[in-house]
Amino acid sequence: MSEGGRGRLASTSIVAIAAGLMGIGAVITFSVSVSAGQPVVPVAQWGSASIRQFVLVVAGLAAMLMMTRIPYHVWFAWRGWFALVPLALAAVMLALVFVPGVGVEVNGARRWVQLPGSSLRFQPSELLKAALPIFLAGWMAYRVNIGAFWRGLMPAVGVIGVCVAVVGIEDFGTAALLAAVAGGMLLMGGAKWRHLFLLVLPAVAAFGYLLRSRPHRIERLVTFIDPWKDPEGKGYQVIQSLCTIASGGWWGRGLGGGFGKGYLPQAHNDFVFAVICEELGMIGAVTVIALLVALMWHGRGVIRRCVDPAGRLLALGITLVIGFQAAMNIAVVTSAAPTKGISLPLVSAGGSGTIVLGALVGVLASIARCSRGKPELGAKQPLRS
Repeated sequence: MSEGGRGRLASTSIVAIAAGLMGIGAVITFSVSVSAGQPVVPVAQWGSASIRQFVLVVAGLAAMLMMTRIPYHVWFAWRGWFALVPLALAAVMLALVFVPGVGVEVNGARRWVQLPGSSLRFQPSELLKAALPIFLAGWMAYRVNIGAFWRGLMPAVGVIGVCVAVVGIEDFGTAALLAAVAGGMLLMGGAKWRHLFLLVLPAVAAFGYLLRSRPHRIERLVTFIDPWKDPEGKGYQVIQSLCTIASGGWWGRGLGGGFGKGYLPQAHNDFVFAVICEELGMIGAVTVIALLVALMWHGRGVIRRCVDPAGRLLALGITLVIGFQAAMNIAVVTSAAPTKGISLPLVSAGGSGTIVLGALVGVLASIARCSRGKPELGAKQPLRS
């Protein structure tokens, strides 16, 4: 098979896997809604989580297919300067979160922006999951030598630090995700180990401050250590998640047949993996994990085949975003990590994550299609193998 044929096959496989994960998420959301005693087609359709998620999945698929057809090089126009545009847009959206009357607080966290004239909300931190990898890929491939500490690494670290700090005020989990993705991109982009080691202590101190800045974060850490200390209060979520997972066995109770999810808060979004375990059993859970691993494997293949440094770095960033987020979510749901508000990529219900991550997968598919094209003029920084 020619290199072009391999690229098209990889692109199609990436889109198909992502569409399958979105479909599973939509079906599980529908199952949760029906089991809650709601009519299949309610009078106020948008008030139904299942109808809303179906529409959002269609929007996410449309964003993915559109990005698949757009050459990824457009994100690095003007010798990489265009990569600043998504980052600037994300920064403006993040600032709006703190504007009274625009930012919305839900469950004690101020993470959403209310769209004018509607009940729709958007989570700007999701946009940053796309904007930061695009910026770092363009910055390292076109603008600087990231191996130079003061002129290359520190400006990039400064931007990363600001992004992580602003997001971390209200969303510790996403801040940790962004830091992990950025660190992986810096390392593979050519940053020296000793330079990154010097930044470990300040990073630990910064995350320690973010952890202590909100009392509920310390409470979650204490609950993680011993959830049975307050089983009907702070430990309720973790205990119900484990009970929901255990009730499914190997083959599950069947779609709509689960009862543990009825006692599980956030069953259709952050803890959707527990519902998958209950209704589809261990076989269904392993299938979802296998699809996520297959998506990561295809991402690895794109990284290895792409000859353009900017494309390789961006493919790496997208792969890390999806992989790290999936690992963090499953760790939380299975009580292997403290509870934090982070969703299972492409599966959990939610508009911001579904559309943004769908678009990111589309960009990865676009890189796969163009993986053997000549690198754009000006790209210079090699990706460490």
